[in-house]
Amino acid sequence: MTNTNAAKAELLRSLHVPGDPLIVTNVWDAVTARIVAGAPGVKALATASHAVSFAHGVEDGEGLSVEQALSVAELISGAVDIPVSVDFEKGYSPDAAGVQRNVEALIAAGAAGINIEDSIGQPKVPNFSIEDATARVAAAHAAGVSTGVPIAINARVDVLAGGGEWDDAVARANSYLEAGADSIFFLGLGTEELVARAIDEVNGKISVIAHPGAVPLRKLAELGVSRVSFGPFVLGLTLAHLQATATQLTALGDYPEELGFKY
Repeated sequence: MTNTNAAKAELLRSLHVPGDPLIVTNVWDAVTARIVAGAPGVKALATASHAVSFAHGVEDGEGLSVEQALSVAELISGAVDIPVSVDFEKGYSPDAAGVQRNVEALIAAGAAGINIEDSIGQPKVPNFSIEDATARVAAAHAAGVSTGVPIAINARVDVLAGGGEWDDAVARANSYLEAGADSIFFLGLGTEELVARAIDEVNGKISVIAHPGAVPLRKLAELGVSRVSFGPFVLGLTLAHLQATATQLTALGDYPEELGFKY
């Protein structure tokens, strides 16, 4: 298992290419994982903590227990053959030592990659101190070393999304990279100018979240982004279609063609 996980982690890392970004359509259970993995061109998956939490009837922001989070990771990782990056929120621990233990358990569950964030609460303020947040990234990296599975770390910077300052966000991004992060999940890059500035000032690969109204995918690629995900918006897309279908059927409308989808 370790050799397989290690190979998946290395593959996931290699898929983060500036200008040819890894596109990950976020999933939250075994069936969504299999459906997305079966789509042409899909090379890796990523979970979304918001979607996983809401599917369990709890709020995002570590509403799940660590045991539940690990169980979901194992379920999804075991459902597909391609690498899975797990949104592991804050690491489910108040300190870096606990983050390392939990990431070791996450690797044992089959994860090839991890998202770890630097905000303490919801909404995305306040943040851990830069020292504490950096130590937590270093702990995730240490888990990869200790297990022999070099888990790909996508370290999230929440500063701009929480109303903070640009210089703080960039300083954190570069600190996390020095601590072992492989890419920076930089929230708050809502314009082409901000994306370009982040790519210029951050000493590593940039990952962004996209949605209607965000910078178009082709432009993100042109600017040099390495990864694009969609977070809770994929769950919203799915639920919107489900609700629209329920409305149509309840009104004795036509059968939607998608009712015949083979999964």
